[in-house]
Amino acid sequence: MLFRNEKDKKDPGGEDPGGLRVPLLPLRDIIVFPHMVVPLFVGRQKSIRALEEAMNRQKFILLAAQKDAKTNEPSEADIYDVGTLGTVVQLLRLPDGTVKVLVEGKKRARILRYVPNAEFFLVDAEEVEEAVESSTEIEALCRSVNSTFENYVKLNKKIPPEMIMSVASITDPSRLADTIVAHLGIKLEEKEALLESFDPAQRLEKVLGHMRSEIEILEVEKRIRTRVKKQMEKTQKEYYLNEQMRAIQKELGEKDEFKNEIQELEEKIKARKMTAEAQEKAEKELRKLKMMSPMSAEATVVRNYIDWLISLPWNEFTEDKLDVSEAEKVLEEDHYGLEKVKQRILEYLAVQSLVGELKGPILCLVGPPGVGKTSLGKSIARATGRKFVRVSLGGVRDEAEIRGHRRTYIGALPGKVIQSMKKAGSSNPVFLLDEIDKMSTDFRGDPSSALLEVLDPEQNTTFADHYLDVDYDLSKVMFITTANNLERIPRPLQDRMEIIRIAGYTEIEKLNIAKRYLVPKVREQNGLKEGNLEFSDNAILGIIRHYTKEAGVRSLERELASVCRKIVLEVVKGDRDASFVVNSKSLQKYLGPEKFRYGRAEEESKIGTTTGLAWTDLGGELLATEVAVVPGKGRLTITGRLGEVMQESAQAAMSYVRSRADDLGLERDFYQKVDIHIHVPEGATPKDGPSAGITLATSLVSALTRIPVRADLAMTGEVTLRGSVLPIGGLKEKVLAAHRGGIKHVLIPVENEKDISEIPPAVLKSVTIELVQHMDEVLRKALVLEDPESFMKKKAEPVAEAGFVPPPTPTDVVTH
Repeated sequence: MLFRNEKDKKDPGGEDPGGLRVPLLPLRDIIVFPHMVVPLFVGRQKSIRALEEAMNRQKFILLAAQKDAKTNEPSEADIYDVGTLGTVVQLLRLPDGTVKVLVEGKKRARILRYVPNAEFFLVDAEEVEEAVESSTEIEALCRSVNSTFENYVKLNKKIPPEMIMSVASITDPSRLADTIVAHLGIKLEEKEALLESFDPAQRLEKVLGHMRSEIEILEVEKRIRTRVKKQMEKTQKEYYLNEQMRAIQKELGEKDEFKNEIQELEEKIKARKMTAEAQEKAEKELRKLKMMSPMSAEATVVRNYIDWLISLPWNEFTEDKLDVSEAEKVLEEDHYGLEKVKQRILEYLAVQSLVGELKGPILCLVGPPGVGKTSLGKSIARATGRKFVRVSLGGVRDEAEIRGHRRTYIGALPGKVIQSMKKAGSSNPVFLLDEIDKMSTDFRGDPSSALLEVLDPEQNTTFADHYLDVDYDLSKVMFITTANNLERIPRPLQDRMEIIRIAGYTEIEKLNIAKRYLVPKVREQNGLKEGNLEFSDNAILGIIRHYTKEAGVRSLERELASVCRKIVLEVVKGDRDASFVVNSKSLQKYLGPEKFRYGRAEEESKIGTTTGLAWTDLGGELLATEVAVVPGKGRLTITGRLGEVMQESAQAAMSYVRSRADDLGLERDFYQKVDIHIHVPEGATPKDGPSAGITLATSLVSALTRIPVRADLAMTGEVTLRGSVLPIGGLKEKVLAAHRGGIKHVLIPVENEKDISEIPPAVLKSVTIELVQHMDEVLRKALVLEDPESFMKKKAEPVAEAGFVPPPTPTDVVTH
């Protein structure tokens, strides 16, 4: 059949050293295994000549795959060394010059060498003998392969089911592996590896592994197909039902509402003066909406989004009232005092009248509750002729409240900023962000950080709301924020705002506010006429002093309303035209016993008792400081719920007194023979801060020297170990508290002289403010002395005892 060194069958290329000498057909993208019958289309001339030679040599040919299918003229290195020895079953020449050939694989063969031949590949090859041993392991492996192949055929629709029976009838392990591998969709390299595997058992194991991998992939594909099919069925069902509804509506003569709605939206988009970005976005979403079913959930989302875009004010401005005199008149009508804020608004209007285009100011009004911060926002809007919107930020802890939710969420909405702009209906409203210091942070984000962009004049021209996903210009908005405590606002946010502090009202201001605004307001609310009820000035002052304790006027309004209700009851029971005058004597009849002890100064000068001044969120307070000295062993007791800073102030005051013992006429070791108790009354109220330093030192000196402290004098200031008096904060509120308590003289640090201008002139007329620089001056002014000028005149010197080295002078730290 094949020639083996037969002398009468010599090859033109030379002698055959042994084995089989056969022509070779390089295959592209296919590997022929033994027992396979495969049709091939051959077009390369070299391959056609190899087939012709095979037909001359009893139809035997070696079928070996190319390593790279793209190579048109393969060399010996481009062909795998192991192939399949096969026979040409049939050969057919086609009209285009190509050849269709049917080949059948017989046995594995390895190429030994290439015989030089220019017309086609001619090789010496040897058949590979496979040792097949029958064993229990091979039997089990064959069964696993058959079972797995059956599952594989069920999942792979490309293989006919009859193939299961055909494979099950094969008993030879080698042939079983070769038959199955031909049906696996694995790579050429993996098939070549199986061809080069000469051990049937190993080959079966590899085939089993490949089949299981293919089954996993096919199962995933099946699940995907099932899901897609269900979705398609659902969509087709919805489409069918919608088409039926349209047909019914058409038969009934009803209008196509959805079509009309889209047309209406299209007209609105064209009519709005949107930015180019917003216009493009709206048109894109409208095109998407046209292609959707009107009943689908996605159509509702898109429709709502377009509604938001067209309902926002784009470049729609109200005209500002630039008449400064008229604006000033409006502000004065609505609020008494608050000069700083009014001045700032008038400055803005004046500048805008000259410049024309001006970015809206960003103001932060900081002050105690009830002083009119929120109502001032409405007044500013009325004075400038702008729309007014208010957003309360108290308790807001989600960043999405400011920036909005992304549209991927169900029920998503824009943030409060964009919602309020829609409500305002103009691009330049007065926007009040109320209680900005009451925001908090949790896992949902930090809303104060989201406000950084809103309140930055350089960034808010392109404010990006997560829902809108287009830039919106907030630069023309006049932002006004309110807060009670500035310390709770993050520093970066403070930096973006112009902070205006609003102090508490004085008694005189409260009296005027009550007479001008509150009494007419509560009288009207309760249905009384001007002739039915009048309040005397003393009655209003009595309510302010004994029934309210606040920096603002909210409680005052409530108490006035309470009096009105009781008067109404008497009017309804008796004569409707009766007239009532409320004075200080009738207050207890209408409001009951006095609720608060009015902070009055001590009536007589006492030893160890000094009147200090404190600042609270509600305004200023008088703060008495008491010191008692009793025999003991040098113990210092501090009570009254004092904070750390205030306790340290007490210790600093004690150290100052010890360092000046000689000048005060005290023994150097006086502190070892007595116990000193420092107490600040109203012990349930927490107190802290360094500004009570000179008050504590004065009480200590008074108690130790037995010299009384003036009752008509109050003081505030921080003290150092050297006796220097350092500046403090909240001077206006403290002096107002002193004035309210009947104090005639107030001692303040020299460095606070600049703050005196903030104190109302009416208060300065009745309170004498004296500036002090050193603790010695404080003692000379505060203690009841026969000769104040000669007291404490000796210059303080450090105590020098054996082995004692004076400590270095501490650096003074200014604490407000």
